[in-house]
Amino acid sequence: MEGRVHYSQCPVCDSRSIGPVLTATDYTVSHAEFAIWECAACRLRFTQDVPDAQHIGPYYKSEEYISHSNTRKGLINRIYQRVRRTTLRQKVELVGSATGRRSGRALDVGCGTGAFLNALKNAGWSVQGLEPDDDARALAIRQYGLDVQEAAALYMLPEASFDLITLWHVLEHVHDLQGYLERLRNLLAPGGRLIVAVPNYTSGDAAIYGRYWAAYDVPRHLYHFAPQSMQVLMQRHGMRVLAEKPMWFDSVYISLLSSRYRYGQVHWLGAALAGLRSNIGALANKERCSSITYIIERSK
Repeated sequence: MEGRVHYSQCPVCDSRSIGPVLTATDYTVSHAEFAIWECAACRLRFTQDVPDAQHIGPYYKSEEYISHSNTRKGLINRIYQRVRRTTLRQKVELVGSATGRRSGRALDVGCGTGAFLNALKNAGWSVQGLEPDDDARALAIRQYGLDVQEAAALYMLPEASFDLITLWHVLEHVHDLQGYLERLRNLLAPGGRLIVAVPNYTSGDAAIYGRYWAAYDVPRHLYHFAPQSMQVLMQRHGMRVLAEKPMWFDSVYISLLSSRYRYGQVHWLGAALAGLRSNIGALANKERCSSITYIIERSK
């Protein structure tokens, strides 16, 4: 299919034991349906027949796509903006505990409008950002005065030059998954840390909402990770997961969006209870959390 990526093997582990599990709808832009397949070997799910890198751009052009527009339109996005002030502080604290450092050289890949990168700069880090979207990149530069370059600059950065590399809900968007991971590994300085946050389709809220689960976000989300598939991916590139940190707020935010997709309007109480149920399940097993932040290092 022209302009589409059709996988005959798993994008993470190359297994050919793959098959369809559900169909999800793009509720943000096109309202088209996309098939989601699963790998029996590593448990990765992925969007099949997704637009390739040259044709995916129009699917990001929506005022509702908050990481690119910084929009406050709609009550859900206003709640997101309010909660983000808390999560930014938590992310900076996480960086300190994960790296054991209060300063250093940091790269935020897919930095969006620059909110996290600015918080990290204010905490004492020397920061640089990469962002493929022209509008988001311009907003980050204009609003915060950040050093933000086009995504292609990743391949021009000097190796072993960053003590910290972060990808907050970015890896699921990257077409060249294997090439990207290899490049990120080579950019880490000795003792550096890679922090990757991604949605977790094995979460309780994903089970509740099924094909309406907002974090499938087809076709922008090319991959839908389980903890097992993330472990396999990192091992393949000579890295290892040191820790998994739950992102507690995500279950409620995702449940609010998911309820709107399922019912045509937000069911506030039902969505809040779904998010709460998901988090209660994750208390006993953090690998059931709606989103997980992985702390990663190069293998010894």
